[in-house]
Amino acid sequence: MNRLANKVAVITGGNSGIGFAMAKLFVTEGAHVLIVGRRQAAVNAAVAELGDQALGLTGDLADPATHDRVTSLVADRFGGLDIYVANAGVNTIARSGLVTPDEYDAQFATNTRSVFFGVQKIASQLRDGGAILLTSSIASSKVFDGHAVYAGSKAAIEAFARSWALEFKERSIRVNVISPGPVDTPILSKMGIAASDRPAFENAVAEKIPLGRLGRAEELAHTALFLVSDESSFVTGISLNVDGGMSLA
Repeated sequence: MNRLANKVAVITGGNSGIGFAMAKLFVTEGAHVLIVGRRQAAVNAAVAELGDQALGLTGDLADPATHDRVTSLVADRFGGLDIYVANAGVNTIARSGLVTPDEYDAQFATNTRSVFFGVQKIASQLRDGGAILLTSSIASSKVFDGHAVYAGSKAAIEAFARSWALEFKERSIRVNVISPGPVDTPILSKMGIAASDRPAFENAVAEKIPLGRLGRAEELAHTALFLVSDESSFVTGISLNVDGGMSLA
């Protein structure tokens, strides 16, 4: 439908999972997309699949210098930006008493610090009337065992979004959040769930979700499309749970 025709979008963590699903959909809808990730091979593979409307940049998102490079690339290549999606995130599950300072810092670096400085740096290139979208989690408000640090890091960015929705109001830049529940993405394997245990894990999780299954990355991408497109032109400052009703249980 070309809902993003001639738009320019940046998606952090856009080389896999929900971020890659967003990138694919945004390209299909006419956008030029810059994906940013940590692993060069993964970013290259994603760009190759996305096609000519995509390009990639590799760097440590916790380092403000990476966001300086993103901002310079956007300015030089496109002359400005319409959509910024801060999607990159990590989750290390551990009871609070077992969390090390390094584990704490690593989660806040990727999930929180990178979001703050990403928006700070890119703001100069965001066109008036643009959209910022942050990926949080229902863990920010629903308690899951071993998720205290992750939950805190995500709750912080929801607070950022509320502040930014007002800070950017004079420029008509909308700021919103999506909060996924469990989604079938490669992050499940990164959480240490063995392939042999995957069916049992999914069944156990599905029993706690009113819609009876895990979400799909494509479903999150379509929600993101709504929140960054003109279809949500009167929506700002919200956090939308995309969780099959899990937050109700």
